[in-house]
Amino acid sequence: METGQQMAKDGDTEEEPLHLSGCSNESVFEEEPAEDAAKEKAEREAQKQLMATEELVYTEKNYLRLLQVCTSTIRSNLQALQLPNLDSMFLYTEEVIDVSGRLLSLLDQKQVTPRDPLFVETLCDAFLSLSTDIESAYKEYLANYSNVSALENVYKQKESLWTEIIKVIKSSAPEVNATSLTFFLVMPVQRIARYPLHFQTIMKHTDPGHPVYPLLENTAHTAIALNCRINEYKRFREVADKYKKTETLTIRDKMNRLNSHSIAKKTARLSQFIRHETGISPKIVDEEFDALEGFFYLLEDGIATLHDNVEIYLHHLQRFLSCRPEEFDLDMDGEKPAICYKEITTALRQWILPTYEKRMRLLVHKPLCGLRDLLVGPRNLIRKRLDKLLDYERIEEKPSLTYDDQEVANTYKTINTLLLNELPKFNGLALSLLWGMLGAFSSLHKDLAEDMEQLFQGFAQQLPHSSLEPKAFWEWAECSVLEGAERLERLCQDVEEQLNAPIVQPLSPGSQKRLKVLSDKHGSEKIYQLTGPVVGTRDLELSLNKGELVSVISEMDTRGDRRRWLVDAGGPRGYVPSSKLVHYQPVTMDMPPQLTATTTDRAEGFRRHSYTPDIRPRPSDMPRTQPVRTMSVTMPRLQAERWVVFPPPILLERLP
Repeated sequence: METGQQMAKDGDTEEEPLHLSGCSNESVFEEEPAEDAAKEKAEREAQKQLMATEELVYTEKNYLRLLQVCTSTIRSNLQALQLPNLDSMFLYTEEVIDVSGRLLSLLDQKQVTPRDPLFVETLCDAFLSLSTDIESAYKEYLANYSNVSALENVYKQKESLWTEIIKVIKSSAPEVNATSLTFFLVMPVQRIARYPLHFQTIMKHTDPGHPVYPLLENTAHTAIALNCRINEYKRFREVADKYKKTETLTIRDKMNRLNSHSIAKKTARLSQFIRHETGISPKIVDEEFDALEGFFYLLEDGIATLHDNVEIYLHHLQRFLSCRPEEFDLDMDGEKPAICYKEITTALRQWILPTYEKRMRLLVHKPLCGLRDLLVGPRNLIRKRLDKLLDYERIEEKPSLTYDDQEVANTYKTINTLLLNELPKFNGLALSLLWGMLGAFSSLHKDLAEDMEQLFQGFAQQLPHSSLEPKAFWEWAECSVLEGAERLERLCQDVEEQLNAPIVQPLSPGSQKRLKVLSDKHGSEKIYQLTGPVVGTRDLELSLNKGELVSVISEMDTRGDRRRWLVDAGGPRGYVPSSKLVHYQPVTMDMPPQLTATTTDRAEGFRRHSYTPDIRPRPSDMPRTQPVRTMSVTMPRLQAERWVVFPPPILLERLP
């Protein structure tokens, strides 16, 4: 009995665990499908993440390969066609290729594959480290891409040329079905926009709880922000390119551009400007921009002044090199100082100064011209900003803005932001270039002084006054230069007076008859001669030829104007300009050769040196000739003699 009871108890105890075991198997059967589904989903997501990662890497490698084919093979083959502006088609492609290659090299350095768990982290770190360089390379490329498209359209206008270009492209890259250059050159434009899509796809298939998810999210946001900044920069460049151009329009073109809209716009700007100047309405003051604008105009004025001075300097240097006094016969062949001077000036004009001029044009003048041309764009933008500011101030007073008003406001803000960001950089670069040119200018003068000093050292002992002390030598040199310059100035004045004097020539029989009539009627002291032709343009004005004789009746007109004299021309009476009249001096057959003696005496005085040469007789016994003919003969000799007064150029450099 007890055994049966015990067995019953044991049976009871055995049935209970069997019941519990059945319940647990049912729950396990329910959980296993859920775990399998989650595991399958995770595997699918991991597979999709792997595919997205592999796609990013594969497309980057293929993109880099096609760009290299375009810039190396296709470009080199197109150069044989001698296409105009071919290099501008490939601007900034080297920078894009470089940054793409660096991105792939960073992945290769880590020696990880897309199946490696650390690959996504490595990819994000590499992209973030190169984000600044990627932005710098792609923003310039995208800003220049519109010029690439425009240049390709120019090539397409010549059918035969475009056919040759297509042949070169297909033979250079037969593996791709490319029919234009933009097939390759548009790839960077498309590639930079796909980076955010790639990272967002990878992030979409990554578990938010994964440790790499925050880094992946940051990389995706960085790629999006990078594209936004590039688009903003491209928009700024388009606005700058639109308004910085200088158009040379004729009056007809300007008249054709006039319409009701442009007239209303310019009238509104003028009205707004007058309101500012009269104080009716306040104007927007931007102290930061005003400071940048003032510095720019100051820099522009300095560059323009330096450019003009350098051009004048090179012009005088050219004139100095074109005059070769050492080639003239100075009648001093046997004198040692003259021989030394001839050898020195020959070396200066044939080797030292031409080399100096060539370097001056290459290192100073050419960069200065380029810098001056670069100022045109910022100057036009600054002026356009003022026009847009007047428009912006006018529409700012409105309670609500239309679409056109909003576009005007956006244009002003874009130009203002662009100038605030770029003008300081431009001013700094222009100033550094200007300092570099001034430094090159000083270095060229230093090299010139050293070359000239080396040249003069070989002749120093052969020249007079070489034994003097430096102080005494420079005093003598200064006095000699000043005396020579003073004599030359007096000679130039005398020659100018003689050249401006009226031509004295015998009168014709008709003029002699008119002279007698006018002298008998008005007196010889009233006789004047015309120094040039006169054409009457008003009533009572005479038209007379040069050299005609008239008699002055009144030294003013009826209104008291002393610039018009009333004269008698031997019949008609009228007014002539007083500046065309001089007292008539009768011609004598035996005129003293004053000009010949004076100029020859001055020229002889110019040829005096510190030593005393043999005194030559003055040409007082020369046959007398007419002054004009004597002047034409003596002028070449005077021109040759006038250069003798200058000491060697090394003396001029050290004068204060």
